[in-house]
Amino acid sequence: MSWFPRIALVVSFPIAVGAAQAPSGHHKHDSRSTTTRPEATDADASHAVHGAMSGPMDANPHLRLSPVRTPTSADSSKAAAIVAEARVALAKYKDVRVAEREGYRMFAPGVMNQHVYHFTKLGAAIRERFRFDPAQPTSLLYKPNSDGSLRLVGAMYTAPKDATPDELNERVPLGIARWHLHTNMCVPRLGDRHRWREAENGLPVFSPASPIATRDACDAVDGRFLPVVFNWMVHANVYEDEPWAHSY
Repeated sequence: MSWFPRIALVVSFPIAVGAAQAPSGHHKHDSRSTTTRPEATDADASHAVHGAMSGPMDANPHLRLSPVRTPTSADSSKAAAIVAEARVALAKYKDVRVAEREGYRMFAPGVMNQHVYHFTKLGAAIRERFRFDPAQPTSLLYKPNSDGSLRLVGAMYTAPKDATPDELNERVPLGIARWHLHTNMCVPRLGDRHRWREAENGLPVFSPASPIATRDACDAVDGRFLPVVFNWMVHANVYEDEPWAHSY
């Protein structure tokens, strides 16, 4: 099953329901490109999903950023408290097997050589619609080591897609971090998984890299237009030197 169409059915949650379980134990990652595999349709769909969660953010028609606010001393104190609490609470997940045992699953496992791997938990995603808890993020963020193992760098927190700037600020101060929302996506119609691989003028038709960002343009290629995909997200790289430097 491809990931992105399934997500489109449950856009209130920032993960695919019923996502494939990542292999347990010491993780090693295949260095082959997904495009070299003969049956690449699902991998292409997963790649589109991963692209929606990472990559260039500036001047992106498929992305909305939270407004910039002037940081205050209270903002700095609150952000520092979030980092301190998360560092302690999430330390057990430095062993990715512990994360898997507690229900976190690799997002887009068909995509090789990801810069950051998201391990996402449905229950946590649901809870984050109603409350913010630094100890229970929607996703855990891992970077690959040179030997193929995974190193915990932080967490991704989410908020309802209709949250106001003030509501986002209440969770993580907008003067310190910027939340992001994935928007204006054109995806294949249900049952048309093979269309994920379509390209026009050297650019993908269905992808965060696609120039298609309006309903009319999506209708013109017989796709499905999604004004909003997933929920608001913010990255907190609590185990790195600048936890909020790459919050989006």
